[in-house]
This record gives sequence, structure tokens and C-alpha cells, in this order.
Amino acid sequence: MATPRDPLPEQQRHLERCWQQECDIDPMILRLRLLRHLGSVRQARCLEQELLPLF
Repeated sequence: MATPRDPLPEQQRHLERCWQQECDIDPMILRLRLLRHLGSVRQARCLEQELLPLF
């Protein structure tokens, strides 16, 4: 009888491979994504307004 594979070690390996990749996403963009994900839409909008002159 086959035992189900534990997805956690596989997910951990995937995450570790991702961290090794070069990433050029600006930390502020990541912060915006996090704020939106957490439901802090107003804070995300404020941060977007601060970044507008940069783009």
C-alpha cells in the first residue's frame, strides 16, 4: 500500500529554489502586493501615490 507523499518537504524545496533565483521586483511593489493581500487597500493606495512620480 502506497503512503501519501508529504507535500511540505516538496514545497520547502520549491521555495528554496525560488529564493535562489534572481529577483528584480522592487521591495515597494512587494509591499503593495502584501498590503492588498492583507486587505489594507487604503494603505496600498497611499503607497501607490507615493510611487507615482517614480514611474
